[in-house]
Amino acid sequence: METAALANLLFEDTTSTLRMYAVYLGERLGYYRALADGGPMTSAELAERTGTNERYTREWLEHQASSGLLTVDADRVFTLPAEHIPVLADPDHVLYGTQPSIDLARVARRLPELVEVYRTGEAPTPIPWEPEGRANPNRAQYLNLLGKQWLPAIPDVHKRLSAGARVADIACGLGWTSIAMAQAYPNITVDGLDLDAKAIETAQRNAAEAGVADRVTFSAKDASELTSAEPFDVVFIIEALHDMKHPVDALTAARNLLAPGGSVLVFDVKPDEEFKAPGPLLEQFEYGWSLVACLPPTMGDPTSAMTGTVMRPATLRRYAEEAGFTDVAILPIEADTWRFYQLK
Repeated sequence: METAALANLLFEDTTSTLRMYAVYLGERLGYYRALADGGPMTSAELAERTGTNERYTREWLEHQASSGLLTVDADRVFTLPAEHIPVLADPDHVLYGTQPSIDLARVARRLPELVEVYRTGEAPTPIPWEPEGRANPNRAQYLNLLGKQWLPAIPDVHKRLSAGARVADIACGLGWTSIAMAQAYPNITVDGLDLDAKAIETAQRNAAEAGVADRVTFSAKDASELTSAEPFDVVFIIEALHDMKHPVDALTAARNLLAPGGSVLVFDVKPDEEFKAPGPLLEQFEYGWSLVACLPPTMGDPTSAMTGTVMRPATLRRYAEEAGFTDVAILPIEADTWRFYQLK
């Protein structure tokens, strides 16, 4: 890349980063939702509706119009275009895109600490929950696709779930994967597990609000603590294996939980089979998150796998084989950013 082109690229990246900070403000302050619900507004009207300062609100609106996210007329009345509402103001749409801005804000707070831990090889302190709490970047995909498209595309699993299966959801986070499965398959029961106690508290509230708390239970524990429980027909690890310090141990625990004929499903990132440079945009995206969010928590332990976000198929196969699986298949499910593995 030529010198001038590189300098221009970094300028564009800086502009894009600042745009995501503005998206963060819009999501946190309710600007997008207010514009979606209330229609075109002046800065004074939006500030009154959201309980915010007019001068700050005006600057935000002008930035958004300058960036093309909003439109504005000669009277400085700002509009959120209908085609932008799914991305900016509809949390139930699969294209809803404001949540990464929350994660960007969270990880930005610890960048100075990352500078030091990159020197020492240690792990940074955990990202605090406050003030945002954890984001829900894949909530809408789980609710719209997991039980309605992805799982029905796996015939043996779909049949088992439809008949009424016991399901374990390892590293369930805020619970949306467990909830989505329970909504799609009314005869199953789901045990969601996560080491983050605050995430489990949120997951329990989410399940209650979704009306599935009678069939979905959440516990702040490790999967190995379920080894004496009744076997599970399907064990899921969704977008979590690459974050684990000991993925082979997690897969071994999952295998030990299986009933005869059961399988472990790992849904994770979708990098290319081999590293190449320059890499595709999706891989650049995943490497970026690996640098600041996924790799650092796995560091500081000499026994850690230190996988990072970019977990290629060969790495997953190696982990699965070391965990005792003899059948590792990549499922032919179409998805731009996901790869689906079935382990038996």
